[in-house]
Amino acid sequence: MVRTDLMQRLGMTSPVMQAPLGGGGDTPAMTAAVSNAGGMGFIGAAYMTPEAVGSASEAVRERTNGAFGINLFAPQRPAPEVDGQSALSVAAPFFTDLGLEAPTLPAVSDDPFDRLLPAALESGARLFSFTFGTLPEEAMRALKSRGMFIIGTATTVAEALALAASGVDAITAQGGEAGGHRGSFDTDGPGAVVGTMALVPQIVDAVKVPVIASGGIMDGRGIAAALMLGAQAVQMGTAFLTTAEGGVPEVQKQAILAAGDNDTRITRAFSGRPARGIANRFMQTVDAGGEGAILPFPLQNQLTRPMRTAAGKAGDASCLSLWAGQGTRMSRRLGTAELMAELDRETDAALKRASTLLD
Repeated sequence: MVRTDLMQRLGMTSPVMQAPLGGGGDTPAMTAAVSNAGGMGFIGAAYMTPEAVGSASEAVRERTNGAFGINLFAPQRPAPEVDGQSALSVAAPFFTDLGLEAPTLPAVSDDPFDRLLPAALESGARLFSFTFGTLPEEAMRALKSRGMFIIGTATTVAEALALAASGVDAITAQGGEAGGHRGSFDTDGPGAVVGTMALVPQIVDAVKVPVIASGGIMDGRGIAAALMLGAQAVQMGTAFLTTAEGGVPEVQKQAILAAGDNDTRITRAFSGRPARGIANRFMQTVDAGGEGAILPFPLQNQLTRPMRTAAGKAGDASCLSLWAGQGTRMSRRLGTAELMAELDRETDAALKRASTLLD
């Protein structure tokens, strides 16, 4: 049975953390099932209202006595004012196909972090994770005053060093294979895409806090490999999307189960930030339209939300954000508890096989 210092500190008997799947990908049933199986479930709360955070947290607490985590986006700079007509023109035919009114330019709104942090602090979660940057000092103090374990997300060694200097308790090393949004923040490019196998040991060597491996890990072989690279736990997202408790539309689950190893792309088409998902008609159309076809985050996310919601209800995969990592061919259709049991069994088997390679 796997044991690491981080697992012992957090009371985990499985090295698996379920990635926070914002936008409805995770559900209280999923989060609780992961924690009940000895792992660590998370609530992806970045797109929620404070009231919804409270309701989701209560639903998780009702289902488990174990620890769980909550995740927000680090505060972001306000989106610049843009003309946006090109982005509206590109999106309009997709809205029409779904029977929606023509899209309009979203209003620039305040960053939600300050509204959501108090709800996270009151959620009962023992862990707080975040992505897209570092946290303000006052937020770090508030979290530490509650005794919450703080995890930041890094896609490069430079980002990991910045997070370590800010006082986080652990760092998730997000490799380029990971599905969904890239956690990059110390880059002017499209988002760092260093592979998990290369990134994890470099971050392990660079920081003193525990490292959690993320990106392309779908079974016990990947978990065992990450542990051998020096990670003390793994974070898995795509593997949980196709579980019975996964909150994404059925059409997305089917797309993940049918996807090949080379079917995902990194795109800004759906939200304005780089994210990996299965290529579809909307992604290809918007990406072909150039920079003017994409509003800055979070405006693009607000623009496409009605389309994505309608597409999910209609079972139309052509304009859904089909977030998924590069390990799609290893996806399974299981219950969350069943998947957790399989992952633990596979990890133990992989580590035992590795030990036979020694003289």
